Formats: sequence, structure tokens, C-alpha cells
Amino acid sequence: MKILTLKRMMALALCGTGFVTMAQMKRNFKQEEANKKIVVSFYQGLFGDKDYSVIDKYIALDYIQHNPALADGAEALKNAVQIWMKDVPKGKVNFQHVAADGDLVFLHVKTFGPTGKLTAIAEIFRVKDNRIVEHWDVIQEVPEKSANQHPMF
Repeated sequence: MKILTLKRMMALALCGTGFVTMAQMKRNFKQEEANKKIVVSFYQGLFGDKDYSVIDKYIALDYIQHNPALADGAEALKNAVQIWMKDVPKGKVNFQHVAADGDLVFLHVKTFGPTGKLTAIAEIFRVKDNRIVEHWDVIQEVPEKSANQHPMF
């Protein structure tokens, strides 16, 4: 019978829970940068420039949408944004943070919502084969008063 050392047991436990060491995981920073460019170009094109053709350029046909107000697929996104953006002027998207980790790209955006109030948006996109294949978002109006001294941006 083989006796496992504490180090070996910890390594097995971490691997079994999905954790890996940095030596085991090789990040592809070049691909992460490319993914960030794809997402930022898409987002600025769609929400800043109001160019709906970016959906065909960047969104996979079988796009998965986690926003409960939208159906899956590129066509559903096209239909929704044409309604949302009907009277919205073009402008520069105010990206506060852009980060990537593997195939995920994270955006933190400062904007004005449909009510005209300052709004914070956190977006997560999954990129595969240079196309956006999945999306999550959290949208929150910035309150007039905060319980702390930390700004949302």
C-alpha cells in the first residue's frame, strides 16, 4: 500500500477541484489580447457607433445569451438592439476596465441608461475562434447616495 505525503494529497485535492498551478496552466497572452480587441471593437461598433453590421462580423450564429431579456442567437441580438438604440446618438464608449482571462473578456463600462441616469455595466464575453459565442451582463444605475466612500468607477 502506497502512503501519500501531505504535499501529494494537497496536489491531488487541488487538481480534483479544478485548481491548477500556474506552471500547469499556460496562458496565451497573445490570444487574450486578440480577444480583448475583438470584444472592444464589437462593443464600440455596436453601442458607440450604432453599426449593426458588427453583429455579423463578431457574433457566432449560435451565440449564447445569459441576459434573461434576450433569446439566444445573433438574430435575436440584431432585433433587440435595433429597438434599444432607435433614438440613441452615436458616441465613444467609456470603458473603465477591460480584462481577459483565457477565452473570457470582461468589460466595466460607464454610461447613461435609458432613464438618463448614470449606469455601471459589467459585461463578460466568451470568445472562440475569433467570434463572440457567449455573453453575460450586470447593469446597475449609480445611486445618488452610497453607503461607502468608494465610487463605482
